[in-house]
Amino acid sequence: MSGRAGIEALNVYCGIAQIPVRALFEGRGLDMDRLGNLMMDNRSIALPFEDPITNAVNAARPVVDRVGADRIEMLITSTESGVDYSKSVASYVHEYLGLSRNCRVVEVKQACYAATAAVQMAVGYVASGVSPGGKALVIATDVALVDERAAYAEPAMGTGAAAVLVSEDPKVMSVDLGAFGNYSYETMDSARPAPTFDIADADRSLFAYLDCLTNCFRDYGSRVEDVDFATTFDYLVMHTPFAGMVKAAHRKLMREFAPGSAVAVEEDFERRVLPSLAYPRGVGNLCSGSVYLALSSLIDNAPLDGGARVGLYSYGSGCSSEFFSGVVDRDSAAELGAMRIGDHLEGRCELAFEEYTELLAANRNTLVAEQDRKIDVGAYEAILRRARNDRDLLVNTGTSNFHRTYEWLDKGRI
Repeated sequence: MSGRAGIEALNVYCGIAQIPVRALFEGRGLDMDRLGNLMMDNRSIALPFEDPITNAVNAARPVVDRVGADRIEMLITSTESGVDYSKSVASYVHEYLGLSRNCRVVEVKQACYAATAAVQMAVGYVASGVSPGGKALVIATDVALVDERAAYAEPAMGTGAAAVLVSEDPKVMSVDLGAFGNYSYETMDSARPAPTFDIADADRSLFAYLDCLTNCFRDYGSRVEDVDFATTFDYLVMHTPFAGMVKAAHRKLMREFAPGSAVAVEEDFERRVLPSLAYPRGVGNLCSGSVYLALSSLIDNAPLDGGARVGLYSYGSGCSSEFFSGVVDRDSAAELGAMRIGDHLEGRCELAFEEYTELLAANRNTLVAEQDRKIDVGAYEAILRRARNDRDLLVNTGTSNFHRTYEWLDKGRI
C-alpha cells in the first residue's frame, strides 16, 4: 500500500455558449418568483458540434498536456449520455487524447454518481501500490437534452465535462482513505429512455437526494471516529442539480446533526458551502461532473490559507450516493489556478433567447445514431467569434457509416 492517493489535477469544460437564466425564464414565461429558489445565474449550452466526446476531450486535454499522455495507465469515462448504443465514449476519448495503447479503457454509468464511483476505484488502485507511479484519468461527461417540455428543470441543466486525474501525488486534494459512507436503493426519479429526451419526477428526486444525504453521512460516521458535522469539515461540496437544492440539503443536515438558529445556519452555509456554488450557478447541472465542478469552485473561491478538510456528497438518480472527504490547501489553489477555469466560464458567448431556441432541435439529436451526417461547424462562426478562448477545441463534424468523425478547431477561430 502506498497509503497516499487523491486528485493530482482537475479541469472542467462547460462549452463556449451560455444563456442567462433570467432570459430563459422570460422567454418561456416562467414564474419569476421561482427564480430565486433556483439560485441560478447562467446555463451552459452545447452547440450542435459539441457532444459527450468533445466535452470529455476538451476538459481533459489541458490535464493530459500537463502530465504527459504516456503517464496515464487507466482511463474511465462516466456518462449517462452514451452515443450510438454500444459504442464506447471512452474509446473515442482515448483516441483523441492520444493515450497509450497499453492504457486500460472503460466506461461506467450510474447516473450522476458514476464519476465518484470511478474516482474511488482509481484511488483504491493507486493507493494499493500495484503499479507504482500509475495515474488514472476519470472524465465525467454529459449533455442536456431538455427543452420547453422540462419546465423549471430546463434552466437548471448544464452541459460539459470534468476531468479528474488520480495519482499518489494529490496536488489538488488528498482523499481520506477509508473515510466514506454509501446509501443506495432503487427508485424511478429520473431516466433517459431514448436518446432524444429525459424524464424526471422532480419531487421524488428531491426526496431521494435528501434521504441519501442523511443516510450516507450516517454511514460515514459509522466508519470514521468522532465525526462532528459542524466542526470536522471546514467546507462542504455537494452534487449540484441547482444551487438552491444544495442550500436545502445543507439546512437539512444542520437541523439533524448540528441544530442552531436560522441565523447560525445561514452563516454556516455562506462560510462552508457558498464558495462551492459560484461555478455551478453559472453552468447548471453537469450530472456526474457536478460535484467536481463544485470542488473546483470551492478551491478557486474559498480562502485556503492552510489545510482544510472538505466533506463531499455525490448523488445519482436511481439511486446511489456517497459521502467522502479529503484535504485541500493553498497549494491546491495554485495548482488548480493554472487551469483558469474561471476565465473559461467568463469567456463563453452569451446567447439571446431566440438564438438558444434555434439550437435546440439540432442539440436534441446529438446522441441519435445516424449512418451518415454532416455538421457544418462554419454555420456557427458568428457565435464562435463572440466567445473568448485560447485553446484548440475538438468538434464533432458528423458521422460516416455510423462512425463519429472529429477534428480540431484552431483557437484562432474562437
